[in-house]
Amino acid sequence: MHRIGYILLYICLGIVGVFQIFPIIWLVSFSLKSNQEIFAGNPFALPTDPKWENYLKVFEGGIGTYFWNSIWITVVATILTVLIASMATFAITRMKWKLSSLVLGIIMVGLMIPIHSALIPLYNMFLNVNLIDNPLSIVVTYMTYNLPITVMILLGFYTTLPREIEEAAIIDGSSVHRLFFRIILPLSAPIMSTTVIINMIYNWNEFVFVNTFISSDKFKTLTVGIQNFIGQYMTDWGAIGATLVISVLPIIIAFIFFSDKIMEGLSASAVKG
Repeated sequence: MHRIGYILLYICLGIVGVFQIFPIIWLVSFSLKSNQEIFAGNPFALPTDPKWENYLKVFEGGIGTYFWNSIWITVVATILTVLIASMATFAITRMKWKLSSLVLGIIMVGLMIPIHSALIPLYNMFLNVNLIDNPLSIVVTYMTYNLPITVMILLGFYTTLPREIEEAAIIDGSSVHRLFFRIILPLSAPIMSTTVIINMIYNWNEFVFVNTFISSDKFKTLTVGIQNFIGQYMTDWGAIGATLVISVLPIIIAFIFFSDKIMEGLSASAVKG
């Protein structure tokens, strides 16, 4: 009876897996088709004559610049967000000071602010400080919006750390800074892996802020650069598909390699009874 249950479970998981993988396979197939084959043929059929030149077109169209911008903006914003959130969470949960609860409340309020409601105020603020069409405006915005969720994820883990570790380090003459960077950060590596992946996915896929704050092609990221393949009279859909394949590959690869860390980090952040 148990064996039948396991077989049914694996069948259900296999069906779910097919539905999850199929869009990726379809996108790769779409990227290898011409406009004529996309609109005149079966949308689910494999390409009869794969157009590998679609990938060459996107690199000739400047996707290398967009790809590099997406990489360095994502990496810088993610590192700064996770580092600042770790420091803030450590100070709130492990150090005794009167305003810790108030500061935590202010940070959590950020979770309730819709992105689009702050778009115009942010634009005006960056315009006044000459940061429009500057990648720094994107990095600062990503950090600000990702900080609350990152702190919330780290919070559960930091509250479960035994204080004996800190007390032993302090007795041995360790400073607060050394305690944080040499002991607490290495211990929080699993949960930090989770926050890194979550931040990276958001930063890599974000469109609204880059489209609003950046106008120069040299600073655009992949999500916005795709628009360059949409013309007034003609759109190269195969090239757009190739761009989308290139844009999703880093996230898929990162998730494949760090999926175990994500589950380990989420388990570590759970509050222990």
